Amino acid sequence: MSWVSKLTTLAIALFTMGPPQGKRGLAWPWYNEKTNLDPAKFTDGHGDVQWIYNWETWRPAKTAHLNWIGTQRCMDCDSSPISQLKARANEQGWNTVLTLNEPDINGVSAATAAKWYIQHINPLQIKKAIPAVTSSTTPGKGLDWAADFISACAGHCHFDYINIHWYGHNLEGFKSHVQKTHNRFPNHKLIISEFALLAPANREHQVAFLKSAMPFLDRADYVKYYAVFVASSPDKISANTGGGDVGIGSSLYNNDGSLSANGIAYRG
Repeated sequence: MSWVSKLTTLAIALFTMGPPQGKRGLAWPWYNEKTNLDPAKFTDGHGDVQWIYNWETWRPAKTAHLNWIGTQRCMDCDSSPISQLKARANEQGWNTVLTLNEPDINGVSAATAAKWYIQHINPLQIKKAIPAVTSSTTPGKGLDWAADFISACAGHCHFDYINIHWYGHNLEGFKSHVQKTHNRFPNHKLIISEFALLAPANREHQVAFLKSAMPFLDRADYVKYYAVFVASSPDKISANTGGGDVGIGSSLYNNDGSLSANGIAYRG
């Protein structure tokens, strides 16, 4: 093959490649739609942020440059009907699906979730994550619920990833929980689809935490994806959630749509 042919082949391969693959992603709330927030601010000339999800199965606008991962966050949501799951996954070209958001604290038993998963998630011919659990240490919740789910599946649930959320007060607590999860489920890679410091941590604390947490996650070969909470702005967080348990100091955007100190650090 001549060098011209080789260059042509390489150019075609690069042009036809799918969305980029990488660990770092955006947790993109539904209330960001039709606002001044643009996910492209994380990808213009930079490559560390490469995927996005929004707790839904409908794809947000302005995300063609990112690996879109759909989420069936509840068993049957008005905004993400279970009847549309397969069609949306196919039409949007998903390579991964996330499932059930924090069922361990939302009254969904592991047995019920396993039955639902086998019926609706197993048939999807893409990578799959088990339901996302909290970092609660209450017996039967958190990692206990995840273990109960796998047990209830009795070997019939097809999955690739363990999906966890973490909210706490310091870096060591975060690292400990991630490592504990890996030790408990050593045969599956992890997705950390929500994590942040709890209030009263301010922006300075959140940025310092993030700058230390990212290298840890990037080095951990058992971590597939992670997304800090949350890719939004203080005014939108306050208007839609009241700030929640985290507050507004972890937002990746400022109110004017520019990247916050957190966002600049996260962009890489």
